Amino acid sequence: MKILFLTHYFPPEVNAPANRTHEHCRRWVADGHDVTVITGVPNHPRGRIFPGYTNRWIQEERIDGIRVIRTWMYLTPNSGFLRRVANYLLFALTAVLASPRAGRPDVVVATSPQFFVGVAGAIVAKTKRRPFVLEIRDLWPKSIVELGQLGPGPILSALEALERWLYRSAAGIVVNTRTFVDHIAERGVDRDRIELVYNGIDPERFAPRPRNEALLAEHDLTDRFTVAYVGTLGLAHGLTLLVDVAERMRSQPRLRFVLIGDGADREKLEADIARRGLDNVVMLGLQPRDAMPDWIASIDLLLVMLRDLPVFETVIPSKIFEFLAQERPVVLAAKGEIRRMMVEAGGALVIDPEAEDQLVAAIEEVMAQPDAAAERARAGRRWVETGFIRDDLARRMARFLEQIVASEGRG
Repeated sequence: MKILFLTHYFPPEVNAPANRTHEHCRRWVADGHDVTVITGVPNHPRGRIFPGYTNRWIQEERIDGIRVIRTWMYLTPNSGFLRRVANYLLFALTAVLASPRAGRPDVVVATSPQFFVGVAGAIVAKTKRRPFVLEIRDLWPKSIVELGQLGPGPILSALEALERWLYRSAAGIVVNTRTFVDHIAERGVDRDRIELVYNGIDPERFAPRPRNEALLAEHDLTDRFTVAYVGTLGLAHGLTLLVDVAERMRSQPRLRFVLIGDGADREKLEADIARRGLDNVVMLGLQPRDAMPDWIASIDLLLVMLRDLPVFETVIPSKIFEFLAQERPVVLAAKGEIRRMMVEAGGALVIDPEAEDQLVAAIEEVMAQPDAAAERARAGRRWVETGFIRDDLARRMARFLEQIVASEGRG
């Protein structure tokens, strides 16, 4: 099967959409499929081009057998609504213009989180007369409305109309949570056209391993109890709460709060930490993907945090699978589907989102009861191994794509 995949993010970028797409495409190539990816020059989240790349019209490379066609990008940090929309729209345009280089595939796939990529995928599929499959990883425009970035008006109405058009245009839709299935079905899409493919882990990369003492020593974290947030420093996570907790617990000399990642809120968080004079918070910035297993193994307690908004009751942060796969203690501050999953699995200490007292109590509990935390971590790994192995999930998605190709061919 020849697969053409359009995505805004791809390695060497290290966010969840880039990782999922890369790992799926890598498995498909290993299984004998021909995969081409159209993406932009890597620059997320700072709007700065990664070393080894230039921002020219077209450049090509091979990554793990995947043909990667990169287009020019309008470079902007992952902040500022209008600039980000311009970035999204211009990539959609350049992706369409670059698509003739990809030849004629059997199926065209486009992935959110921003669904202008979906628009590009629908157009490319139409021009190539091939079926279009839309992957939904984030509910646009619902998420930007609840984050306060967009209110009622003609722009929102247009985006909602675009959302409905995309769902109707797709021969199939892939989602990564059960609540996404319900959301899309409520907008008139037959459930038979929707396939649930969860996020997952590479069990060889993310497995229990010893702490990397050299890594900890490099950042003056030896003999500390480390509490870390790993991921995008953005609007979805309410990270000011973590700074509040760090200030409240600053009297505990062994305790260090570590933030690993980058995003729209980084500069604000840095300024807030400096203003409060907090020497128990360490900001490490974006770390290479290859370094993450060592970081995860070396942290004493990992946090998965979402804001207390209805839209975040529909999401499952992909990082939690990697944390649990490495048998690490996790505190989950969220509601909705991921909370229900963790309660059933017993793999994490679960608290309410944006609840300062509960987060302080959870950290103190893990520090005081390491054996109980370790038992939850072991339960978490067993849970991940039962149904969240990335290769199995990639093959599930490939079977769905083959079904779409076959049904469209018969039609």
